[in-house]
Amino acid sequence: MTETRATARLASNHRPSTDLLRTNPDWAKLPIFERKGWKRLPFAAFAESVNERVEPANAAEVIYVGLDDLDSCDIHIRRWGKGSDVIGTKLRFRKGDIIFGRRRAYQRKLAVAEMDGICSAHAMVVRAKPEMVLPEFLPFLMMSDKFMNRAVEISVGSLSPTINWTTLKLEDFDLPPLDQQTRIAEILWAIDTLIESNQTELADAVELRDARVRQAAESSKSSVSLGELATSITSGSRGWAEHYSSEGPIFLRIANLQRRNIRFDWREIQRVSPPETKEALRTRVKNGDVLISITAELGLIAFADQLLDECYINQHIAMVSLDQTIYDPYLASMFLCLPPYADQFRKLNDQGAKAGMNLKNVAKLRLPALSLGEQLNRAAEIRAAESIIDSLRINEEALSALRKRLIRYLVEGR
Repeated sequence: MTETRATARLASNHRPSTDLLRTNPDWAKLPIFERKGWKRLPFAAFAESVNERVEPANAAEVIYVGLDDLDSCDIHIRRWGKGSDVIGTKLRFRKGDIIFGRRRAYQRKLAVAEMDGICSAHAMVVRAKPEMVLPEFLPFLMMSDKFMNRAVEISVGSLSPTINWTTLKLEDFDLPPLDQQTRIAEILWAIDTLIESNQTELADAVELRDARVRQAAESSKSSVSLGELATSITSGSRGWAEHYSSEGPIFLRIANLQRRNIRFDWREIQRVSPPETKEALRTRVKNGDVLISITAELGLIAFADQLLDECYINQHIAMVSLDQTIYDPYLASMFLCLPPYADQFRKLNDQGAKAGMNLKNVAKLRLPALSLGEQLNRAAEIRAAESIIDSLRINEEALSALRKRLIRYLVEGR
């Protein structure tokens, strides 16, 4: 049998596994919902804040992890730089420590270090006291809603609310016996193994899709402008704030567009009660439209494919309607997401450091010139890869939801 990531972690040197298994060799048979023997303890009774200060000049080649390198609700560190990239005093962490974003705790940034390094002083380096809590169990306690909600409540400051260790260390949390921590950690790390495997497959599927987009683009020896292909190019209008509503159609903003992903991000939705005017009709999104961000973060793309809800756009988004007897809008959207075509947004920026494009420059954006037949064939190949991506993203959401429910049941006992 292949050793799982969960088993490997439980066999690591981060905890006294030999002593624990000798104490209770039947730990794997423990009832996972039994709360007999749990103790309510202040956080400092089983964890400590490691405050070893480091000057980056003395750690130029050491791995550096900033808060921006941590992803919300992701227990792994996926990006990092070097000490030479930053200035100002930092904190040292060791393999097995937890890097917790104590500034803006509502972002839920927390990751287990799988290497030694230094991190932002706006983080807190938390280390388990192994005689009280397993290093494999502590991250899941800190990921729980109870911990995170309390962290937000005790944060101080208005612009950048921050947690102080002197406050956090006094907060009480429920802690199971060590052998039961082992049982719970084994289950939760097994779920993490599935999430990581799914993410690997997702990365491979994205690479396949992108390769097909590049192959389609490289099959053309010439290009054509959006202005030559479009039946209309327009943008949203200002003054919609007075029409905001808790119900009604969706009002699309830049927050609803994503980098290198032509699907809408529906996590933050603003709704409106649109006025019955020609201006409102002009800014209503139709199926098949290509949406492009034209201020701030230039070049975010979304493709309106089988919209189920009525949608309107704000002034920061351009809406391009293509003549679909000439050019496939799905393929156009995919081309605009990848280099070298995505690089056009930087070149056509007409607002300098402020970042922005007028509609005349939107019309200048160029796409590979392909026959409609070849476009449709290429689009079908890319959609096939996209369907795999969609399935894997659904799996990722389901696995993340399962982990959250298990943390609620096993760690919080509710």
